[in-house]
This record gives sequence, structure tokens and C-alpha cells, in this order.
Amino acid sequence: MNNPFIDFKDSANATAMRQALDKVSLQLGREYDLVIGGERMKTAGKIRSVNPARPEQVVGLHQKAEAGHAEMAMAAALRAFESWSRTAAGERASLLLGAAETIRQRKLEFCAWLTYEVGKNWAEADADVGETIDFLEFYAREALRLAEAKTPIQYPGERNELLYVPLGVGAVIPPWNFPLAIMAGMTAAAIVCGNTVVLKPSSDAPTMAAKFMEVLEEAGMPAGVVNFCPGTGTTFGHALVEHPKTRFVSFTGSKAVGLEIHARAAQTQPGQIWIKRTVLEMGGKDAIVVCADADLDAAVEGVVASAFGFSGQKCSACSRAIVEAPVYNAFVERLRERVAKLTVGDPAANHNVGPVINQTALKSMLGYIATGKKEGRLLAGGQATATAEGGYYLEPTVFVDVTPDAVMAREEIFGPVLAVIKVASFEEALKAANNTEYGLTGAVYSTDRNKLDRARTEFHVGNLYFNRKCTGAMVGAHPFGGFNMSGTDSKAGGADYLLLFTQAKSVGEKL
Repeated sequence: MNNPFIDFKDSANATAMRQALDKVSLQLGREYDLVIGGERMKTAGKIRSVNPARPEQVVGLHQKAEAGHAEMAMAAALRAFESWSRTAAGERASLLLGAAETIRQRKLEFCAWLTYEVGKNWAEADADVGETIDFLEFYAREALRLAEAKTPIQYPGERNELLYVPLGVGAVIPPWNFPLAIMAGMTAAAIVCGNTVVLKPSSDAPTMAAKFMEVLEEAGMPAGVVNFCPGTGTTFGHALVEHPKTRFVSFTGSKAVGLEIHARAAQTQPGQIWIKRTVLEMGGKDAIVVCADADLDAAVEGVVASAFGFSGQKCSACSRAIVEAPVYNAFVERLRERVAKLTVGDPAANHNVGPVINQTALKSMLGYIATGKKEGRLLAGGQATATAEGGYYLEPTVFVDVTPDAVMAREEIFGPVLAVIKVASFEEALKAANNTEYGLTGAVYSTDRNKLDRARTEFHVGNLYFNRKCTGAMVGAHPFGGFNMSGTDSKAGGADYLLLFTQAKSVGEKL
């Protein structure tokens, strides 16, 4: 069972969330150390993590790991690997289950940290924390299942075994947009298989990783199994990826950075005796197709939730609505009315749409909006909204009458910007949906079984949904990962995900 969502319409739950926000507010601005081999370290350089709703408010002050720290972290992880790789699968799984229970008991507190560090409203924060718990429990149980793997055939006169053994030391480089769930899932999957890791969280969300590190230590994680090292990608990150002892790199983030990591990892270094494995989850340019026979009210709700949840800052977010001509005008009008009801403001006050992550992201989105005004008609939004606290807010923005080959319809914007495209037929809709280098998520709203069956084979994405939104993948139910430039289709939260962090060893003994 997936962790249940919290109903914040219940006054008791809302009061508890406000209390959690108050409690966490008293802990903002604390300084966090690097943790290498269980030792705390400070550096001359610092990383300031700030609240995107109130940029003057420091959430956490972190050390900045440099290239030299990569060697230290690698040495600590290699030492820990010697014993951790030989630790029983049940003991490693128990660590994850203990961490899951701690987070479950402190769920609202972790929600509050997410609200302050990356600007998630209450429901988005709850989903992030719930997914964290799901990942920890799912991977713990999958590790136990993997430990019991059997060969398909026992050859006569032999005892045959199939062992899934850990790879070694890995670099875990998670994103800022799911700074607890994705970060914890990537880390947990690696260590539950017996690997040790160097964790380099995003500089926009290192505090969530520091809090997770505290949970792992509380659960009894041995020193050096996870080494907490915030740092810049161009110094520490490059040194880590290129290190000859790095066995694998697990990355979630942009296409540009993912491809650079893939290229750097592919270059064999002196003393390197393996081909480094890369597990890459990258971007998306996701589409929801709305057919003429669809329930329009449901389609509008699904598009709005997918496009503007967490200000569109999800690789799974709907950034294109592809609508069949007979219902195009009605859909556009209902969409305009629904978007107008969204509120923009501080996520601590639980507005529908909060800030985007930083000033650089906001500037990029405004650049795309300028392009959109040349490629389509602005239906809603389009403006940055200033606040007294200086937050990085952008109105939910909708462009209509966009062509499938427009910049707005092809490039990932990663913000609350939606392009609406009119098509003449379902065949044209599928062609438009596939007209991108990405292939992550997609959805179709239709009551026609033939259309849904055709989409099942012809809509080329890793996660496809019918008559529901294209965000909100649930661990176990919707293994997550995409095609093409969306990554290596690694299927996080799926039964085969742990195989990426192991290598199979066949043992045959003559009787």
C-alpha cells in the first residue's frame, strides 16, 4: 500500500501543518557540515539555501565540497563498501524500513521543510514525503526479493545459484524539485543493494538531503555508507563523476547536465577497470491529448493539475495540451475560467501556485513567454508577480493556437507555462504528441476504446495515463522513467530498478 495522502481540508490536519511550519521556522538558518566517513567537516566556501518565496530567508547554510573532497569521500566510501557489501540483505533492508518509520512519524515536519526550501504548498509537500516513505519501503522489500533470486533451471548434477552483487561506490546526484523523494529514492536503492555512495544534493535544496542524512544516522547507518557532500557540479561533481573508482552515477535533472555526465562517465580514466554505469532521468515535454469525445471538465482539471502543480516544476508536468478541433474552443474557454481561479502566493499559506525555484529560472521562463507571444495567443498569465518578500513568482501562463513545431511546443520550460495546440484528428494528435525529443509522460482523455488502444502502442512515452493527469506517479503502481532524451528508462519505483545497482553472478557447483 502507498502512503496515504493527508486531507488538509480537515481542520485538525491544517492546524497540525501550521504548527509544523512554526516549529521548523525556528530551525531555519542553521549551518550543516559535510559528512565524510562519519566525520563532520567545514569548508571555506559556503552554499546558502534560501526560501524562494522569501529569498532573504536562509533555510540552511552548507559547506561547499571542492574537487579535493571527492578523493576523501571516495576513500571513505571504499572503506565502508568492504563491510557494507557483505552485510546481510535483511539488515540493509531494516535500515530503510527504520528510516521510513522515522519519516512517517515526523511527516508534517518534513512537509514544512519542503515548503520553506523549495516552495511546495501543503499537498505537494505531502506527496513528496509520502513518496519518500513509499520508496524506502518498496526498495527494502525488493532487495529481500532479489536476495532470494533463483536460476530458471537447475542443471542436473549441479547446484546452481544466481547472485545479485553490489557494484561498488556510486555518485548520487539528485534534483531540487523532489529534494526528499527522488534524493532518498536514488540513495536508498543504491545502498540497500550493498553499494556505498557519495551524495551530492542540488545547491538549491541541500537541507532536505541533510535532514535525510540525519534520519539514516539515527536508523543506524554505518559511517561512510552515505557521504553527504554538497558542492558545485563544475568542481566537485566533475571530480566525482570522473574518478576512476566511481562505479556508477545515478542522476536526475536536466537533459544538458545528464548528457554531460554520460559523456564524462564514458571516458575511461587511468586505473579504471570497469565501464561506469549511468542511470539518468532527465527532462520531458509532456502532452495531454484531449479527444472530441472526452469528458471536458475532467480533462480541464487534469491539464490544470498537471501543468501548474508545483508551478510546473516537474519533469512529468503537462506543458502541451493537444485538443481535437470539435471541442477546442469549449476546452480553451473552460481552461481560461479554471486557471483564473488559481491563487498565487506563499506556499506556507497553502496557495495553489507558489514561487519558482530561483531568479535564473524565472528569467528563463520569461524569455520563453516572450517567444510564446510571437508563436501563439496569450490566454492567461504571462507576468512575474512581485511581492513584498521578493519571491520568484510567475502567473500560471497559457498560450493557445500554438503549432506543434513551435519552440513553445518542443523545448522544456520547467515552469507554469502551457501551450495549447489544435489538431484535426486523433492521428494528428498522436503525431503532435510524439513531435519532441523527449518521451517521459503523457495522457489521453477519451471514451473511445479504439483510441486508447492505439495510444497504448503509438504514444511513445515511458509513463502513459488514460483519463487522468500525467503527473503523480505512484511507487509500485507506476514505475517511472522515460524514453529518448528523457533518460535511460530506469523505472524508479519499479520491480527492476534495483537491478541497475547490482551485477548478476552465476555460480554452478558440481554435486
